[in-house]
Amino acid sequence: MQLNLTGHHVDITPALRSYVESKLERVRRHFDHMTNVHVVLGVEKQRQKAEATLHAAGANIFADAVDDDMYAAIDGLIDKLDRQIRRHKERLKDHRGRNNAGHTTPTEE
Repeated sequence: MQLNLTGHHVDITPALRSYVESKLERVRRHFDHMTNVHVVLGVEKQRQKAEATLHAAGANIFADAVDDDMYAAIDGLIDKLDRQIRRHKERLKDHRGRNNAGHTTPTEE
């Protein structure tokens, strides 16, 4: 997985980079077919904003979160990404299961 981390009116410190990388491990645990993640951390007046675009097998997932604290915004972002990636994984699993369950073989008499 390739991680692109960008700052908009904020410097990306090694502490922020390692925090984002460690939090993304939780998302990777649920779905390991991610190819690219682009995270943008920004400051708008007094609001800290974190947004991410995740490119996975079969989907492009976007989430964002705003909070007073950058670390809290990153936590909210990861929670949203985690929910979306689990939902995407369940859709893939349901789709495959439905095709197999709907297929019946005729019985010989």
